[in-house]
Amino acid sequence: MLPLRTLALALLTCTAAQAQVVVVVNPKAGLDSLSTEQVAAFFLGKSSSLPGGLSQALDLPEANAARDQFYAKGAGKSASQVKATWARLAFSGKATPPKELANAAEVKKFVGAHADAVGYIEKAAVDGSVKVVLTIE
Repeated sequence: MLPLRTLALALLTCTAAQAQVVVVVNPKAGLDSLSTEQVAAFFLGKSSSLPGGLSQALDLPEANAARDQFYAKGAGKSASQVKATWARLAFSGKATPPKELANAAEVKKFVGAHADAVGYIEKAAVDGSVKVVLTIE
């Protein structure tokens, strides 16, 4: 019976370790919400802009857990699928990948300073400089 309890505790710990990821925009962008489909299409190069004049996508580094969660839950894609998608689009000249920033603080700072930018960060990092328009669950 002890191994089952240990397994259950490990699963709960893993689930709790995944922080909630949110999509953020500049509060001046005039948006209240975006759909998961809109955000996924934009971040995967299927559309070039979002409502509110959002045209600049911001990514976290490839090794970032929030990035993995954003693409897995928000777009249904693995890290390797996202990389392959952007390699194909960039090679064909059809789209430019999102601008990669070093961490959530940099994404938040950039979004707070640019009304046309959209990014994603962990919910715990949100403050008054950005507005949440979608929660990835």
